[in-house]
Amino acid sequence: MGGKVMDETTIIDTDILIDASRKVKIALDFLEKTEKQSTLSISTITKMELMVGCRDKKELKSLDKFLLHFQLFSLNEEITNKAVSLLSQYRLSHGLLIPDAIIAATAITEDYPFATKNIKDFRFIKGLKLLSYP
Repeated sequence: MGGKVMDETTIIDTDILIDASRKVKIALDFLEKTEKQSTLSISTITKMELMVGCRDKKELKSLDKFLLHFQLFSLNEEITNKAVSLLSQYRLSHGLLIPDAIIAATAITEDYPFATKNIKDFRFIKGLKLLSYP
C-alpha cells in the first residue's frame, strides 16, 4: 500500500478469502481493487474459520503468511455484546449463526463496510454496511 494513509477499512468475509486461496480470479481482483481504496481487515472469527479449513501445518503456515495482508479485529466486550444482541434479534427469525453474528457485530461496532459473497446471510441486519461481491 506504499505508505498511503487510509481512513477507510473494509472487513472481508471468510467466503471471499476462501475463493482467493483457491486462486479465483474474481476474488483476487476484488481484494486488489479494495486494497487500493481501503485497509483490508478480518474478524478473529474469520481467521479461526480459515484455520479450521487447513489440512496440515504447511497450509497453516501459508495461511499465516496470507493473513499478514489483513488487519485483524479481535473480540472485545463491545463486539461480544453486539453479537449476543444480533443473535437474540435474528437467530430464530433468520437463522443467524454464531460466526456470522460475531463478524457482523465486528463490522457494526467498528463502523466499517463488510464485503461478503453471502449477502442473503446478512442483508436483514440493521446497521450493517454490506458490500456485495463480486
